Amino acid sequence: MINCIILDDEEHAIELLTLHIEQTPFLKLVGATTDPIEALELLNSVDVQLLFLDIQMPGMTGLEFIQLLNGKCRVILTTAFREYALEGFDNNVVDYLLKPIIFSRFFKAAQRAQDIILASGKDTEDFILVKTEYKGKLMRIKLNDIIYIEGMRKYVRFHIRDAEPITALLNIGGLEGRLAGDRFVRIHKSFIIAIPFITMINGNMVYLEFTKEKIPIGQSYRDVFMGQMREKVITNKPGNSAAD
Repeated sequence: MINCIILDDEEHAIELLTLHIEQTPFLKLVGATTDPIEALELLNSVDVQLLFLDIQMPGMTGLEFIQLLNGKCRVILTTAFREYALEGFDNNVVDYLLKPIIFSRFFKAAQRAQDIILASGKDTEDFILVKTEYKGKLMRIKLNDIIYIEGMRKYVRFHIRDAEPITALLNIGGLEGRLAGDRFVRIHKSFIIAIPFITMINGNMVYLEFTKEKIPIGQSYRDVFMGQMREKVITNKPGNSAAD
């Protein structure tokens, strides 16, 4: 599912785009506004992959708005003026829709955006929101950035790639169920690790990228963990040798 927002100074244009988005199964509208500042706030607070952007708006043009995005999401331009098409594509937008926008043309542009976003992997970058030790503060953590999670009684600490650890008011047992899947595995009563970051398993210790810490393998978790890892081990078949 691709999260998208609409920025257009005309309410009727927003209504039409909203209808088109609702009819497109792989799009989800998470916000619509006539105000560029509000649109920027949405982009900073919500995970958005696609923006439907009007070119001609009072105060700030759509092309000026693109310069503020810093590549945060893909853009489909919308306008009533054909002469802006070339300038729009010079700004590396996904597509250019001429108003009034018919659904068949909209759907073609949406499919093009889906192909680009899927290729870049941005639509699969999932995340969680966690309560921190500070009252009322929630932190967004991308799952792909978690190296390992450390349990500390009433808290857990997320060790994250290229960032400071985040301490959250969570129980590691409950978190284990939420993170079940091919990416994470619990290897100790106090540790959940991200499988893609494993660099070495040496005896009862696991080594991970981006950290100098060695994570111990608990005895009661070893069989399950090594069973998962066994599928990834490459060995010679019986009877084969390096000289064959």
